[in-house]
Amino acid sequence: MGQVNDPNTPSGHEAGLVDPLAAFAALRTAEGRALLDEVRDVEPAQELAAATRLRRTHPAPLVTAALAQARLRQRAAAKFGAGDAARMFFTPDGVEQATRSSVATYRAERFRALGVRSLADLCCGIGGDAIALARAGISVLAVDRSPLTCAVARANAEALGLAELIEVREADVTEVDTSAYDAVFVDPARRSAKRGRIFDPESYSPPLSWAVETALRAPRAALKIAPGIPHEAVPAEAGAEWISDGGDVKEAVLWFGTDAPSSHRATLLPGAASLWSSLDAMLPDPEVRPVGRYLYEPDGAVIRAHLVAEVAARVGGGLIDETIAYVTSDALHGTPYATAYEITDQLPFNVKKLKALLRERGVGILTVKKRGSAVEPEELRRKVKPQGKQSATVFLTRVAGAPTMLIGHPAPAATD
Repeated sequence: MGQVNDPNTPSGHEAGLVDPLAAFAALRTAEGRALLDEVRDVEPAQELAAATRLRRTHPAPLVTAALAQARLRQRAAAKFGAGDAARMFFTPDGVEQATRSSVATYRAERFRALGVRSLADLCCGIGGDAIALARAGISVLAVDRSPLTCAVARANAEALGLAELIEVREADVTEVDTSAYDAVFVDPARRSAKRGRIFDPESYSPPLSWAVETALRAPRAALKIAPGIPHEAVPAEAGAEWISDGGDVKEAVLWFGTDAPSSHRATLLPGAASLWSSLDAMLPDPEVRPVGRYLYEPDGAVIRAHLVAEVAARVGGGLIDETIAYVTSDALHGTPYATAYEITDQLPFNVKKLKALLRERGVGILTVKKRGSAVEPEELRRKVKPQGKQSATVFLTRVAGAPTMLIGHPAPAATD
């Protein structure tokens, strides 16, 4: 999750407490745990009333901390699942930056398949990746320089029964000797309190260059990076992997010490379907061709990995425009790497014509997708005012350079 720029500066609800570490320790006492159980299901609209009532019998800072922790656990359920989130502890940054459990589990299984039995997790954050690694049977050294973050990571290992496999160490990751471990995982901070999201890899904390040097010294390593990293910034020694979960691109990873350096991979979760190519074997961009019966929308991980041509080859298709990542084909093929739509109409961009067509067909359930168009989906939906029981999908895009509307619906599942 990255090292906190100033480990002694509290954030979020902690800013109102004199000592964040003491407040967190209080949550782990018998009184704190009982209070956490009591406020578990408190909704945001009920917080003020609950706080007023509970402060009559409990210290005000403890009530504040418990309510904030309950809110964080509710948010974390989307990443960690309701069962784990209800037992774990979080910080605001920890919930925001922690790896989704499905992604962490996939990566841990890949490490395990590579023969890794011990790993140094540098910039461990609240321990999301360490938990997945330990559950895969890997012994983990989890390192972060924030005292509060380390306390939370240690508490999470204990809460999930993984303390024997996870050693949490408060230290600067740049000063940790990782030579005794089979592998290294680095998740540098890609956000700043002052600047927000960081796009320059050398402005990560620690910088990407340091992480790469560390990875090259390890038998195996993985570096978590932003999905939008420029491809030219990927070291030749690394294989780059872009991971999506449920259709949303979550992260990119640089792998070192595998049998696939200088390669690009797109992995789609759940299911772990994986499309791979070495850089010297990647296909050239597909030719532009007229819109056929079917339109294929490649998964975001496929697009980020520059593997659209591989999808086009699988479905016997081409591009609708040289700058747009939509693939078209006359045949329906089953592929996990793209969603297929059957196209019924192709119109030059014209809101009035679209509105008339939708009204004629009784379309009231309208899905609007855009790629290469400045028009916002909600803006178009307001203008056409769909009404009726039928459904349709409209693509706002370009075809051979011209603003175009493609109307259709999801294609039935192919059998090949």
